[in-house]
Amino acid sequence: MSAFSFAVSSSDGLARRGAISTPRGSIQTPAFMPVGTAATVKAMYPEQVRQTGAEILLGNTYHLMLRPGAEQVESLGGLHTFMDWELPILTDSGGFQVMSLAQLRKLDENGVTFRSHIDGAAYELTPERSIDIQTKLDSDIVMQLDECIRLPAEHEEMERAMQLSLRWAERSKTAFANAKDRALFGIVQGGDDAILRAQSAAGLTDIGFDGYAVGGLAVGEPQEVMFKVLNEITPHLPSDKPRYLMGVGKPDDLLGAVARGIDMFDCVHPTRVGRHGHAFTRFGVVNLKNARHKEDPRPLDEQSSNPNCRRFSRAYLNHLVKSEEILGAMILSQINLAYYQELMAGMRKAIELGRFEDFAAETRQDWAKGDISEL
Repeated sequence: MSAFSFAVSSSDGLARRGAISTPRGSIQTPAFMPVGTAATVKAMYPEQVRQTGAEILLGNTYHLMLRPGAEQVESLGGLHTFMDWELPILTDSGGFQVMSLAQLRKLDENGVTFRSHIDGAAYELTPERSIDIQTKLDSDIVMQLDECIRLPAEHEEMERAMQLSLRWAERSKTAFANAKDRALFGIVQGGDDAILRAQSAAGLTDIGFDGYAVGGLAVGEPQEVMFKVLNEITPHLPSDKPRYLMGVGKPDDLLGAVARGIDMFDCVHPTRVGRHGHAFTRFGVVNLKNARHKEDPRPLDEQSSNPNCRRFSRAYLNHLVKSEEILGAMILSQINLAYYQELMAGMRKAIELGRFEDFAAETRQDWAKGDISEL
């Protein structure tokens, strides 16, 4: 019997408030997972990530298999010990990175052969090898190997990739073998075609997974296309299992996806834009590269619950960003991840109170007001 479970405690429309239980801890949903691609959330110590409110991290199978290698991580006690993160970790399957980063890749029924983007070394990734790597990493939530294609795409290509992903899902489930202390998620594919998405969801449900991810979005399509796909797909996903929208997204994407029944998210966006001088606040995004901040002694938001938003002046943050000082990336990454976790906590509370729609409207109104320096 799996030690993994999920329960919905309240709902408001399609928005769900729940919790995922794992042997390494509970994850309150809706949840946002910071991305620790190479066993690190860039520019942050593990305890700083935890202090933002994060209860689970994402690690990347592709990057970790290339460097330092799954076998080495296993020999050093697994990913939790390796990176000093005691809470749950979800690892993606590596499929997306193989498609987007690997050189000279060749895909067939068995899997994908490719050359590393780092040194050109040859590798093979099959559904079985992906599960093996994630097991060696000691992941708590394991993802099936799938084929992710970019949108827009031809119907025939979307159908081919969806059917291949379904066959790989069966092989992933067999390789996983109902491991006792971890969970396996299937990934719904099918592009922006409602019929293909429904077929994918039905096939995955028949196989049976601990959770269901929606893949193949946030790959270049407009937000309205993503929301349309979510409207069409969530009714086909089991209501008693967590739903994970992969690689999403910006704060407005999170609000819209939770309203459509999604429980879990991950994205590099908050840390990536933080390293480039952008801060998320209750008044939207502040670009600290702008010259108007150069002599501004005020903090980002003196009313924020985040000490770093109150501690440092805009002038100092502007200086750090313009000087490309590492501390600037550290501060803004922390501010952004803390904002995302605060947004998720606000959504959870709003769902409990039956006022999610009002919360979303009020949040968007605050963003529309703009940077507080304009008031």
